[in-house]
Amino acid sequence: MSKKQLKLGAFFYLTGHHFASWRYPTTQPERTLDLDYFVELAQIAERGKFDTIFFADAFGQKLEESGPSGIRIDPIIVHAALAGATKNIGLVATVTTSYNEPFQVARKFIGIDHLSKGRAAWNVVTSANDNEAPLFGRDKHLAHAERYERAEEFVDVVKKLWTSIDKEALVINKESGQYLDLTKVQPVNHEGKWFKVKGTLDAPTSAQGHPVIVQAGSSEAGKELAARTAEVVFTAAQTLEEAQAFYRDLKGRLAKYGRESEDLKIMPGVFITVAKTEAEAIAKRKELNSYIHPEAGVKYLSFIYGTDLSGYDIDGPLPEIEREDKTNPNIRVNIIRDIAKRENLKTIREIYEFIAGARGHREIVGTPVQIADQLQEWFENEAADGFNVMSPTFPDGLNDIVDLVIPELQRRGIFRTEYEGTTLRENLGLKNPTRTLQKQ
Repeated sequence: MSKKQLKLGAFFYLTGHHFASWRYPTTQPERTLDLDYFVELAQIAERGKFDTIFFADAFGQKLEESGPSGIRIDPIIVHAALAGATKNIGLVATVTTSYNEPFQVARKFIGIDHLSKGRAAWNVVTSANDNEAPLFGRDKHLAHAERYERAEEFVDVVKKLWTSIDKEALVINKESGQYLDLTKVQPVNHEGKWFKVKGTLDAPTSAQGHPVIVQAGSSEAGKELAARTAEVVFTAAQTLEEAQAFYRDLKGRLAKYGRESEDLKIMPGVFITVAKTEAEAIAKRKELNSYIHPEAGVKYLSFIYGTDLSGYDIDGPLPEIEREDKTNPNIRVNIIRDIAKRENLKTIREIYEFIAGARGHREIVGTPVQIADQLQEWFENEAADGFNVMSPTFPDGLNDIVDLVIPELQRRGIFRTEYEGTTLRENLGLKNPTRTLQKQ
């Protein structure tokens, strides 16, 4: 396999990424709390040789605004179950640094990493939804800059904990009676602005060293955190030029942290509706939009836009809203405004129908060849190392991508036909981190 290979994540968003997917005739919303359903989807993605299964997560979504997406199970728990139902695919779960402690997060992820034999990944986020704070007894979040400052130290502490017991420390010699080599144990002694942690984790480093670090922020602070700590970055971009600019920017920040371009994989989200003919694909996308109830569509756009739009004319323009907190850059709002301008979307209805699937990410509707052409263009022109794939419906939409798009990418020699290794790092082409001395 000589050609550079693109990386693909299967972004799970039950019952599909299209906002109205739960009303689509073939989806099964009643199964979204069912382990058998998760296993079925995971095995479809693994059949397609995807690098990862990715679960987003957030707290405090108002059920009347978020609809079915507000009902969910902790992705860490889901991945603990999927570790035994899959063999090769990576397991990425989102956990916020804003309302957790480093030891808890380190312990959970190293557990998944061991159970899966080196396939775990942590998607590092800071909480942005204002409704999260009251769930943890707070009136509001920390300021944006402080959330990222805390997150940076949080990741540092987690990585120290992950490497506090080297896997070589497990001697387990029955004859001599030695279980541990304590010279290969290095307790953490961290004292910083946000955290004071002393001691070790109760599990050693894993088959891949430690879980892969994933990050999704696109603000200035988010990009700097990614350049310093992330190994995979999920992002949103609509055009080749936007994606190339982000790619150059982020990759260009790596050197100052002693990192190389291949140490970080950039994977924009892409919403794919595929069929054997273009007309079929367009009809499928149009049918999905027909299931959007107008009131629900307005609530959905309000949630993404961060402003209640229920008092505005649905067939009138999207209002210009001045943000109260100018220190908190709302990247998704800017994307929505740019989409409306570029696509000449004049009304609230047109906008919520346009973003009903991709939510600000790139959308491709067409045949396998048309879709592969566009993915390959970005991949070969320094806009992406791969993609986080968003299926319109589950399981049908994911099956369509696996059965139609994946074979076309394989035919072109830019996507694997078999997994390269057994760990997520091996499959992503990332280095296995070595144990380094920790600051005492």
